[in-house]
Amino acid sequence: MSLRVAVQMDPIERVNIDTDTSFLMMLQAQQRGHKLWVYGPEKLSQEGNRVFARARSVEVRYARDDHATLGPWQVIDMADDIDVVLMRQDPPFDMAYITATHFLEVVHPKTLVVNNPAEVRNAPEKLFVTGFPGVQPPTLITSDVEAIYDFRERHGDMVLKPLYGGGGSGVVRLRKDDPNLDALLELHAMIGREQVIAQAFIPAVSKGDKRILLVDGEPAGAINRVPAEGQVRSNLARGGRAEAVELTKRDHELCAIIGPELKRRGLLFVGIDVIGDYLTEINVTSPTGAQQLKRFGGPDVTAALFDRIEAICAGR
Repeated sequence: MSLRVAVQMDPIERVNIDTDTSFLMMLQAQQRGHKLWVYGPEKLSQEGNRVFARARSVEVRYARDDHATLGPWQVIDMADDIDVVLMRQDPPFDMAYITATHFLEVVHPKTLVVNNPAEVRNAPEKLFVTGFPGVQPPTLITSDVEAIYDFRERHGDMVLKPLYGGGGSGVVRLRKDDPNLDALLELHAMIGREQVIAQAFIPAVSKGDKRILLVDGEPAGAINRVPAEGQVRSNLARGGRAEAVELTKRDHELCAIIGPELKRRGLLFVGIDVIGDYLTEINVTSPTGAQQLKRFGGPDVTAALFDRIEAICAGR
């Protein structure tokens, strides 16, 4: 069965073919005989109850500086011309991102959108995790300055981060006596009106922040992301180092807690972040780490993903 697959992503010309998970997904799709198109979310449009994208067909290959051959621009009907959409553009999870989920919700599930756009919208990555009691470290989400000071008084060292950021952007560690909290909160307020997250600092982060990839609610593999010396952010985009890691008993427990809900919501490809015994985030927008996992001898999770996509499409 050959599928027509559109990938909603940041410009393919700029992807790092050694690390980009979306690129690995596209290679997997192409190897299976599926036809590919790419477009950015700004190329989506809705007219009445029809959704269109101005897109280009693409062929991909693992060749540095020659990894994509793009066809001419064309307008595609997202309901009639496409079987599967991979929603893979990076955050920020802003109103433009949310609007794109509304557009794609019009065509899903006739056109299978991965992940389910309504549930991507309903599961902001740092909020979704709060629905599973006992899995998080002490966490406060607020824009109330006094509440944040009270939280720090009770928990000491903490991490402050924007609610809708991504890739480790804006994440800072504050010790209990750090005098910079006021200034940081002022900066957050200048950037936008969104709340911030205060989270008790987990010393185990020095040993790494584990990224576990799940396909249809089941753990498929993991990598460990170790922060650079003296840093708190372990994101690979922020200087973190990836290394091989095995899933622990606690990791399996956490996956078992959240897995059924991921499956129920149609969140087929998810990355969770685990520090020590705590789950800190559930990433549903454009999870990464698949290339690193494969490089360390782990499974190609994009194969498991397309096995599931093909099964869903065959069952229609």
